[in-house]
Amino acid sequence: MIVVAGEALIDLVPQPGAEGRAGGSGGGAGARGGPLPSPPPLLPRLGGGPFNTAVALGRLGSPTAFCSRVSTDGFGAALLDGLRSAGVDTSLVQRGPEPTTLAVASLGSDGSAGYGFYAQGTADRLFELPPQLPPSARALALGTCSLVLEPGASAYEALLRREADRGLFTLLDPNIRPPLIPDADAYRARFAGWLPYLSLLKLSEDDARWLGGVPSGPAAVVLTGGAEGLGVRTRAGLEVRVPAAPVDPVDTIGAGDTVNAALLHQLGVRDALSEAAIDSLDAGQWRDILGFAARAAAVTCSRTGAEPPYEAEVA
Repeated sequence: MIVVAGEALIDLVPQPGAEGRAGGSGGGAGARGGPLPSPPPLLPRLGGGPFNTAVALGRLGSPTAFCSRVSTDGFGAALLDGLRSAGVDTSLVQRGPEPTTLAVASLGSDGSAGYGFYAQGTADRLFELPPQLPPSARALALGTCSLVLEPGASAYEALLRREADRGLFTLLDPNIRPPLIPDADAYRARFAGWLPYLSLLKLSEDDARWLGGVPSGPAAVVLTGGAEGLGVRTRAGLEVRVPAAPVDPVDTIGAGDTVNAALLHQLGVRDALSEAAIDSLDAGQWRDILGFAARAAAVTCSRTGAEPPYEAEVA
């Protein structure tokens, strides 16, 4: 079983084709007397980096459990239904009456997404360190807002350290969201403290620039570059890169999360969820793993919101 820990939230995504619509019947006048443009309608979508990763793993066929704190509101119920429909075990999910976090997405002309967050006082921020993970757990994946927003961030960090210390394979995708980080230097120092506990680190090129470079320490670091493809650098000195899979992108929401899941799924089917196994993978095996991840991410980019593929869609 692969355990994914972190936030589940609601992405508010612009409705396709709705950009630039004029204001409705109650709209005021613009500077030249015309109607003010209204913002595009926003569609609620299940999301959150760890949530997307867990759903993608379930759809790919890997036994998966989600570890988080989810609201008892309607959005929280929908998030749990989404996990269960993907075959994800929710027995490690804590519940609370606080509202669900909202992330408002804005899409660029190339489909790239930016986010604004409504996270004050939400349920996932009150996550508490759970008892030791089940004996069936083979890997732990974390990242995104859950390692930034306190007090939950400290609990997720404690989970990472505890499970790494007992030998569990760990993946981190920091998925940097600068608006959520009040002290960049403090976060970078904290991030450096996580590196000794990581088996696999996944970074986007934007993450790496914000952090000041690609760090060393984990058994492998995967760096994603969107349309430029993705590559890996291992502690054993191997470097492999593959191109992105061809796609006409609708948006990029959930693409990086799909890469996380695809990497873990492929390592799992190869019985390579250990640092010793990572060290033994050759260039050809890494090309296959990265190629699978590139194809999976392309499928996600081909549709609105974080809708990761099923294994048959990738194979």
